[in-house]
Amino acid sequence: MAPRFNIGDAPRRREDARFITGQGRYVDDLRFDGMVHAVLLRSPHPHARIDRIDTAAACAEPGVLAVLTADDAHADGLQPLRPTAEANVQTGEPFAFVPQPLLAAGKVRHVGEPVVLVVAETRERALDAAEKIAIDWTPLPVNSAIADEVPDNVCMDWHWGDAAAVDAAFRTAAHVVSLRLDNHRIVTNPMEPRGAIGIYDGRYTLHVSSQNLHGNRDATARSLGVPPADVRFIAPDVGGGFGAKNFAYAEFPLILWAAGRVGRPVKWIATRSEGFVSDHQARDHRADAALALDAAGKFLALRVNSVADIGAYMAGGAGAVQTNQYVHLQGGVYAIPAIALHVKTVLSNTTPIGVTRGPGFAEAVNIIERLIDAVARQCGFDRAELRRRNMAVAPMTNALGFSVDSGAFADTLDRALRAAEVAGLPARRAESEARGVLRGLGFAYHIKGTGGSPHENVDVRFEKDGTVSLITGTQTIGQGHETTFPQMLADRLGIANELIHLCQGDTDLIPMGGGHGSSRATYMGGTALFHASETIVRKGRRIAADALEAAEADIDFADGHFTVVGTNRSIPLLEVAARARNDGTPLDTYHAWTREHMTFPNGAHVAEVEIDPETGVVSLVRHTAVDDYGVLVNPTIAAGQAHGAIAQGAGQALLEHAAYDALSGQLLAGSFLDYPLPRADDLPAFNLAFNATRCTTNPLGVKGCGEAGAVAMLPAIHNAIVDALAPLGVTRFDGAATPFRIWQAMRDAAKAC
Repeated sequence: MAPRFNIGDAPRRREDARFITGQGRYVDDLRFDGMVHAVLLRSPHPHARIDRIDTAAACAEPGVLAVLTADDAHADGLQPLRPTAEANVQTGEPFAFVPQPLLAAGKVRHVGEPVVLVVAETRERALDAAEKIAIDWTPLPVNSAIADEVPDNVCMDWHWGDAAAVDAAFRTAAHVVSLRLDNHRIVTNPMEPRGAIGIYDGRYTLHVSSQNLHGNRDATARSLGVPPADVRFIAPDVGGGFGAKNFAYAEFPLILWAAGRVGRPVKWIATRSEGFVSDHQARDHRADAALALDAAGKFLALRVNSVADIGAYMAGGAGAVQTNQYVHLQGGVYAIPAIALHVKTVLSNTTPIGVTRGPGFAEAVNIIERLIDAVARQCGFDRAELRRRNMAVAPMTNALGFSVDSGAFADTLDRALRAAEVAGLPARRAESEARGVLRGLGFAYHIKGTGGSPHENVDVRFEKDGTVSLITGTQTIGQGHETTFPQMLADRLGIANELIHLCQGDTDLIPMGGGHGSSRATYMGGTALFHASETIVRKGRRIAADALEAAEADIDFADGHFTVVGTNRSIPLLEVAARARNDGTPLDTYHAWTREHMTFPNGAHVAEVEIDPETGVVSLVRHTAVDDYGVLVNPTIAAGQAHGAIAQGAGQALLEHAAYDALSGQLLAGSFLDYPLPRADDLPAFNLAFNATRCTTNPLGVKGCGEAGAVAMLPAIHNAIVDALAPLGVTRFDGAATPFRIWQAMRDAAKAC
């Protein structure tokens, strides 16, 4: 009998056999008869007027099928992209924004903006033709009137919370500590570049590397001016997303439109250079924050004034991030009686901001965790004790009215500090100093709401061959869903895992879906699966009662069998499913649901760094984490998700910065020559443990697990850097910890002294 793996077991990922033997199928692997190729001519300017576009020479190139501009798109009725959220999530106040044109019309607003689409028999011929396009430009000032329709380039200027209570607390506080923070911009860089193949045969079909098919299909249909039913999105294997593949891009409708124009399948695959300037970037958030405390160190009030630079357009969910995620858990896991926020979003001549792991929540956690360390340093408190003294007890409701159902915050922090052997830090510090390097320790407590789109559905179908198809509206992008989703269904129905096949990645398979963003898939898809399983058992009980010649009330279900209570007479679920199908009443079950609450993964991460004072080189030498992801469907896969997020968070803290030249508006880190990603030798062994508290907002008790490290690592590492450099007079540090920036911080501190 094949083994059955339930929730909590740790079988190896079944999809890995396909991947490591080269059997994965990504967009670039797909082939279609008559397929042709598209390239996009993109703006070299951050801000410029388009005076003239001459495509005659390009059209005359051999093998060229179409050279398309904004005029052609307008003539065919194509519409610009609009943001997912067009109004403040909390108040309903409309944002000020300009819809994003598919091809630039009149002027360009960032380097990399699409201007002309070229379709040719081969990619090489399309590239040759693109070089023949002549464009007359008039450069415009960078970050000046980027969008004439948006006064002062401000999309939103919003106050939230109890400002009067905060002001009163600050007037009477024994301690007030302020800190200016820059959560710098990064490029997400999934391993597989974005790509799409468009087909038109009376209906549009897009094969695409995406993590949110139904949502992007709907946005694309709106841009094409057709009903969503006229557009089908299919995702084969997706080589990572991390948020960059969450929202719609101009290429989606453009490639489908081009396929309709030329009457052949059209393929576009982004180069890595294109990805750097056209994939949605992330973070770029500045804040002035202040914390008021009484003499004993109890938090009284938090004030945050923040500015989010969202790039040239309000893309995807940028507005929702600032009015929901960023607001939701301000103050983190701490009991702060009064909070006042001033939140502003502004446009700039840079690539639009989208999301990456922990959007909004990461920025909020960075503020409070950096601020607490600054308070401890300036006011003489122990930073761990200061956190314990002010930690809320779950279930909690914060000062802004948002609730968290579960968590053991103080216990989790203590477990992490013990596992990190903080008591041994003085000895380790002395050993480092003997080698001429500085050692620092920092930690941060993260929390994030997960759930994403509030709607999800599953369809469970019992096939004639005895297998079970589990169809979901969620989207796998490398997390191991082909393993974990069968585990959840096996746990509920007692079916061997090998008989359960996950089906996803096709908008024709299921009516709707929220894809994968905000670590939502296990919570949202798993809850829909749970309820579908209950329905299956209820329907199956009637069939089993008839088969076993017993009253339905006397039928029990456990371990994949229906049994007459008090007897050994039973019938397997799969046999019941076969009988039901033959009777014309199949057990196939569709279930859709809408959540009312999110899940709240949380935990403590502890980092130790060594810094060479001669060169400024920072090394992450120790990392310890204790995380709470609720019930773990597969502990090994959960640990793998955590490891990836830790690496991404460490990358932002130590290496990555999407730096733009302030005068020219050019991206200075536009390739891996200038934008380093963390490698194995940049990271220590991860000491990861779990301290699970069952989530009460879903019947499985699960919490999202994909983003924790990316939220925690930036403040933990920056706190460690400041701890290491404090003897030299350094009191704050922001941005990627490159050797020059560390060296500069040390020199600036020396000058100040």
